[in-house]
Amino acid sequence: MGLFSKFLEKKVCDFCGEEIKLLGNRKLEDGNMCKNCASKLSPWFSERRSSTIAEIQEQLDYREANKDKVEAFNVTRTLGLSSTKVLIDENAGNFIVTSARDWKKANPDVMKLSDVTAANLIITDSKSEVMRTDKDGKRVSYMPKRYEYRYNFTVKINVNNPYFNEISFGIGSAEWEESMNINFNPYNHAEYVNKKNAGDDIVRELTMARSEARAQVVREQAPKQAVTCPWCGATTTPDANGCCEYCGGSVNG
Repeated sequence: MGLFSKFLEKKVCDFCGEEIKLLGNRKLEDGNMCKNCASKLSPWFSERRSSTIAEIQEQLDYREANKDKVEAFNVTRTLGLSSTKVLIDENAGNFIVTSARDWKKANPDVMKLSDVTAANLIITDSKSEVMRTDKDGKRVSYMPKRYEYRYNFTVKINVNNPYFNEISFGIGSAEWEESMNINFNPYNHAEYVNKKNAGDDIVRELTMARSEARAQVVREQAPKQAVTCPWCGATTTPDANGCCEYCGGSVNG
């Protein structure tokens, strides 16, 4: 009786103050959260139950600030064949991963390309025999035996983020039936090749973009050396564009 009454006890969301309806509670380590507030968390976040009210509030503040980054996001490249796409803003060095058609409304996490720590394509496969029913109603093998092959393609991106460190999403599957064949090769099937190429493209582009973004960060953080400006003759420390701080002329030759 005590447990049942506790289950029916009214609960209030610790963030919006609204009463939480039956089965609508999203439990925290030290509090409660309604479904509406929980929907504002990052879709890549998976540690809500072990998070405190203070930690969740910190993330909600981060997610609110993220809206401005989404508004400023300018897509220059789109990668992916499935509903989930990787969108890249090459000018700002940012990217997002989203399956939403109206991605600005969905508020996907805007991340720096330099925050990518790894990107991999994971392919899992399965093989099962295809049976037929004979004249006696029994399940028997085809002669030669036939098999159903299935391959699932998943992109896994590891990132440096305070609220999650992994983004994992499927980019589709490839499946077909084939007679037992010692020369079996999945690369003979266009569906397999297309999915694999799409996954490889995402991994390659993110890896290359990460390397370029990190190299740019290193260049920007490197201590500047004083040089003689070829235009005005002053001893100057070039700005970020390699220009003289006095006359504005290029000192890179």
